[in-house]
Amino acid sequence: MQKRKLGNSKLEVSAIGFGCMGMSFGYGPAADRGEAIALIRKAVGRGVTLFDTAEVYGPLTNEELVGEALAPFRDQVVIATKFGFDLEAFPGLNSRPERP
Repeated sequence: MQKRKLGNSKLEVSAIGFGCMGMSFGYGPAADRGEAIALIRKAVGRGVTLFDTAEVYGPLTNEELVGEALAPFRDQVVIATKFGFDLEAFPGLNSRPERP
């Protein structure tokens, strides 16, 4: 798998990332949790190190799924998550530091 350096940082990720939204949100019913975890882990086995999620997917269920799937590989992967949504007033935004 080819790698890419992000910006001026030393952070290096796979050239191909894995968008996880469809596993729990957006394209019909959520995938079977066990199958989704197995698929994410298979992607790691094939060299994918960049995974994308968001708190709004579910809400929160996609981040929980991705976190569980990647826990054994946490020091080998990068998880990008979009945040700052006001889940109680969606599609509102709230990225204030005091927000839980």
